[in-house]
Amino acid sequence: MNRVRPTIGAERGTALPSVLFERPEDRPEDDRLEEPAFFADLNLDQIVGAITAGKDEYRLKPFFYAPLTTTSAIEYRHEVMHDLEDGTAMAQIRAFAQRMRAMRDHLAQADKLYYKYQKERWFLDAVGIYCEAVARLADDLDHADLKARGLLAFRNYLRGYVASDRFASLVRETKRITAALSAIKYCLLIGDDNIKVRRYEGEADYSIDVEQTFEKFKQGAAKDYRVTYPTGPDMNHVEAQVLDRVALLYPDAFLALDRFVEENVDYQDAVIRAFDREVQFYIAYLDYVERFTRAGLEICYPRVSKVKRVRSYDAYDFALAQKLTAEGASIVCNDFYLDDAERVLVVSGPNQGGKTTFARTFGQLHYLAALGCPVAGREAHTFLFDRLFTHFEREEDITTLRGKLEDDLLRIHEILDQATSESIIIMNEIFTSTTLQDAVFLSRKIMDKIMALDALGVCVTFIDELSTLSEKTVSMVSTVSPENPALRTYKILRRPADGLAYALSIAEKHRLTYESLKERIPS
Repeated sequence: MNRVRPTIGAERGTALPSVLFERPEDRPEDDRLEEPAFFADLNLDQIVGAITAGKDEYRLKPFFYAPLTTTSAIEYRHEVMHDLEDGTAMAQIRAFAQRMRAMRDHLAQADKLYYKYQKERWFLDAVGIYCEAVARLADDLDHADLKARGLLAFRNYLRGYVASDRFASLVRETKRITAALSAIKYCLLIGDDNIKVRRYEGEADYSIDVEQTFEKFKQGAAKDYRVTYPTGPDMNHVEAQVLDRVALLYPDAFLALDRFVEENVDYQDAVIRAFDREVQFYIAYLDYVERFTRAGLEICYPRVSKVKRVRSYDAYDFALAQKLTAEGASIVCNDFYLDDAERVLVVSGPNQGGKTTFARTFGQLHYLAALGCPVAGREAHTFLFDRLFTHFEREEDITTLRGKLEDDLLRIHEILDQATSESIIIMNEIFTSTTLQDAVFLSRKIMDKIMALDALGVCVTFIDELSTLSEKTVSMVSTVSPENPALRTYKILRRPADGLAYALSIAEKHRLTYESLKERIPS
């Protein structure tokens, strides 16, 4: 039986508060949310996996699959993040979460047990933990310096809930029944093949007298022949029958327990239960980014708008930084910006120079900013997109009976067919399987389409001329060490693409320039 009891807010006809959604009606249905197709390309699957690790009970991943659609909703989450950065508020909410977890552990244990009264007692204890958790949280938040709209709305709701007759009655009944059960005393008369259970009638406890009498005969440590009984929650059939007979001796207390369980199956308030889950989105994310601040990396709250002028300073790839900081390696940060009519960053340069990482960083920044989260970098201005698309190189799938070029074209066509002027498109090394002439032709056609859409994006390519197609394209180049062209700096700089410059550096390193060859070849 799982009857639905209306919450306090619903009874008053008011909107139920949410700390995660500015408008609670915008909360998506979890069952309909799936990991976005671009997650693997941008390593967002690794990032979200690391953020939510150890928090499976809260089912947080769906929250990371639903970017926000308004700047106001993003600011709403920023406010909560800022309040939770206060150590006191964070500690209080963590304590609440621990109590709620203990409550769920009690309920889970009750489900595993077999005997009625034992199950009911575990349920009663779970309700007691819930009441304590809610009352303490209400008191803590009453004394907290909160500014976030979401937390203030929840605090007001919590005040009303704690002061309600429903909660007061739940607390009172829980304490009354717990006290009544704790006051029960009984005697066991153990015979050769039977056990009799009767009420305790004030008999003296002689165990203390016996211990004191024989204390003087104690001659030091001796082997302990006492039997050690299991201390787990499970009862055996003898204990269960004893308990059944105790219930017959004290019917009022156990009937009250039966009635309490039946009437309070749905004792948890829906808003408080939602808060317990939703606030973990913030706690998990702040715990995640703390590892980067400890390593000396910058984290910032991005300015998100519908204006297509984006910039970021000291940006880096979260997933790569997580790996490198664990290894004690240094992280290379990069800057980028798009101003005025500029729309697409065209990134070229030597292989293994950080181009793909740069493209992922651009995508991560925009997606995480759209979730209302702090991002990697010293400062960031991002665009609030409607959809994000990626096209990264994939292994050929023989089951589709399509060649790699055909597969690339079909995927690109699908992206361009769905993208709008409010979209972000990130392409990484497309058309590497065809001839240079075909790659140039196809790439120009696709870039023309993206620019006609006026979409924002990044294009990682080996075709330098794509960076000069129009005023909407901006050239960025991955650089190498001037002293050693084979050494990558992983710095991506805004400058004209010039593949010859890299070739000249290699030629100089191996003394294959015209001047070097002229010196070595006899005239």
